[in-house]
Amino acid sequence: MPKHAPLERNLEPAQPEDVGLSREGLAAVDAAVQQLIDQGTLAGALTLVARHGRTVHVNAMGSKDLASAEPMRADTLFRIYSMTKPVTATAMMILFDEGRWALDDPIGRHLPELANLAVIGQHLPDGSYTTEVAAHAPTMRELMTHTAGFGYGLLPTTAFDRLYQKAAIWKSANLTEFCARLATLPLAYQPGTKWAYSLSMDLQGAIIERLSGQSLPDFMAERIFTPLGMQDTAFHTPAEKQGRRATLYFSEKNGPLIPIANPLAPDHETPPALALGGSGLISTAGDYARFAQMLLDGGELNGHRIASREAIALQMRNHLPDTMLDAGYVAGHQRLRPGFGFGFNGVVFTDPALAGIPVGKGTYHWDGAAGTWFWVDPENDLLFIGLIQLMSYSAPPLQATTQTLMADAIVR
Repeated sequence: MPKHAPLERNLEPAQPEDVGLSREGLAAVDAAVQQLIDQGTLAGALTLVARHGRTVHVNAMGSKDLASAEPMRADTLFRIYSMTKPVTATAMMILFDEGRWALDDPIGRHLPELANLAVIGQHLPDGSYTTEVAAHAPTMRELMTHTAGFGYGLLPTTAFDRLYQKAAIWKSANLTEFCARLATLPLAYQPGTKWAYSLSMDLQGAIIERLSGQSLPDFMAERIFTPLGMQDTAFHTPAEKQGRRATLYFSEKNGPLIPIANPLAPDHETPPALALGGSGLISTAGDYARFAQMLLDGGELNGHRIASREAIALQMRNHLPDTMLDAGYVAGHQRLRPGFGFGFNGVVFTDPALAGIPVGKGTYHWDGAAGTWFWVDPENDLLFIGLIQLMSYSAPPLQATTQTLMADAIVR
């Protein structure tokens, strides 16, 4: 956890030089983002930097909505998609602290319908498939690290993904039905033998509901959002806040920005029955910074303890063997490799020099489908939030770009 520990770490404003950051360095980070706005790659962006528990930089650039020319603002709401995943990991760690689950538990102990899953063998020409017995039941540790054997199935990319789509998993009414539909299908591979980006975090949401007796939105609101003061983070956008939500855009191969409806799930006005722990949250830069600061401070913010220091350390520690890092598994801009491992629901830098990115050792990060990104760097006691509104197969790698530029902004 952070080496530097001033008395107040509640994200109050400070000047960059007060916390060892260069104004010129911060300006260079934003200039790289602004250039993408100027050339039409992005509609707008919002960046936030905090160090030693103090917010030193918030910059809203470009437009929240191009048609109306409404500018981006510090309180703009964004669909953060997979940046939901680290929040779900922390929700799981709260229950871990309470002794509700253990790393080596079989998933079926908590989701009995998934207790006896087979593993797919061969896909046959008629669309059927063969199966084989699982070498072992997938475990909770594997569920937390995308190694349990599940796929994702959001797009019909592979024959296995098409099985998920045929079962209409993503059209389930709630997480109970989600699990029931998934139980009719085999695993994509033998548990623990590979890393594959998957719906594991959505299953974590189902486990949170089973173990807590609350809906996932209620659990997160009560145990994370309310104590952290995250007033604008939820699985829905109430009517009175919808005017603050950034317009979502799509582009392909540097084409024009086209406004689109949410392609992954409906935008809800009230808490949804099917709340997805892998992709469902709406948030702001300020709210997510409070979550990130809690991670930096070992599970606590401003006197409110969310999870134990030990649980958060477990979340932000690499859990993959070197053989998986050598395999170079990829999910979007994230390419696992030596020095660049995976904790619970997020990347962990074990050797930044080997990974080729100048962050501190132990940096934990993830991103989202609409281009949002964040990281927390315990060694440098720093957090960064970047929010945009672009869904694109050719989106710029802003996380790596800003991490590289931020290294020059740290002067002491």
